[in-house]
Amino acid sequence: MTFHKFFAIGALMLLLVGCAGMTRTEQNVLGGGVLGAGLGAAIGAATGGNPAAGAAIGGAAGVVGGAIKDSWERSGGYYSPYGPPPY
Repeated sequence: MTFHKFFAIGALMLLLVGCAGMTRTEQNVLGGGVLGAGLGAAIGAATGGNPAAGAAIGGAAGVVGGAIKDSWERSGGYYSPYGPPPY
């Protein structure tokens, strides 16, 4: 196994372990940011623009989307007859 593969696997393991103790809010916001950054970079590269700028804009939009998703989950959903779930 080359050094680069070993380093990549180790970095991935550290990232996964670091996310284990996150709250639901942190998971939603981080997930939205990662998804937005990935989509923004892909769109930026596909349109001939700057992938880094697309990743930055998409990441910011994803963080906002993740926060909105978390707020919606905490409110109990759309017209829920029950209260919010206990966290």
